Amino acid sequence: MTPVDESYRTARRVALASLAVSGVLACSNILIGFLAHSTSVVATGFEFAGDVLASGVVLIGIRVAARPADDDHPYGHGRFETLSAFVVGVILAAAGVMISYQSLQAIGARHAPPGVSAAIALLGAIVLRSIMSTIKFRVGRRLRSSALMADAWNDAVDILSALAALTAVGLATYDPTRFLAADHYGGFVVGIVVVITGIRVVRDASFELVDTMPPPVLTDEILQVAGSVAGVQGIDKVFARKTGLRYHIDLHIEVDPALTVAASHAIGGHVRATLKGELPWVADVLVHVEPASRTGP
Repeated sequence: MTPVDESYRTARRVALASLAVSGVLACSNILIGFLAHSTSVVATGFEFAGDVLASGVVLIGIRVAARPADDDHPYGHGRFETLSAFVVGVILAAAGVMISYQSLQAIGARHAPPGVSAAIALLGAIVLRSIMSTIKFRVGRRLRSSALMADAWNDAVDILSALAALTAVGLATYDPTRFLAADHYGGFVVGIVVVITGIRVVRDASFELVDTMPPPVLTDEILQVAGSVAGVQGIDKVFARKTGLRYHIDLHIEVDPALTVAASHAIGGHVRATLKGELPWVADVLVHVEPASRTGP
């Protein structure tokens, strides 16, 4: 199994674990929220239900992205991983709008205050989400996975929204006469936070879909490694596009104009092999060989 295959396998395992945790949290929070008459807990439960869908989208995107290149996809299927992150963002934004709307509709309704069970459900959700968020951020950064990072931000928002819901439930339980509506406002805050996060995830995924250049630190690594190859007298241009977990590089190198075509081509091949060998995040390199400008008489 290649390192790339192992990376996709690791990403799939994390996505599967996330899907299972989200399913448990969604069922428990919706059930407890209805029984405890807590709009905040129900809203959080439906947010977790959206997470089940989001994690499913991430899992599908990662599976498709792992397929090798073919005639129709010469750069591979990695963009499906980025596309899944974009879909997750759209799901989050739509779910946030719905949660906020439903919470506002419930303001003014009279019912029994939420009980201790509502607070316990939210505390459990915060603990589990904190664990999953930490794992996804760590694995997502290591693999440079847009989909896992999107899912990690989703979990981070779940933590914030659950804290807001917990505060609202605590107020409503402490003094139902004065703060019963706080539970519903807590659900509204949950929805707003989800919308903001969804927009951020869509923005980040869009940057990759439109071939935004990688961070300068990665570009500097390309220049340093390529420039160290014997025969390379300069680097004119470097472009990079992210396809899944890795980048495809377009590189223009300068060589001695007196060299034969065969010798120049050999240097280009050495540059390609060196970049792929020393930078594991590089999927492939297209090297363009150009004559270096002569200086002096």
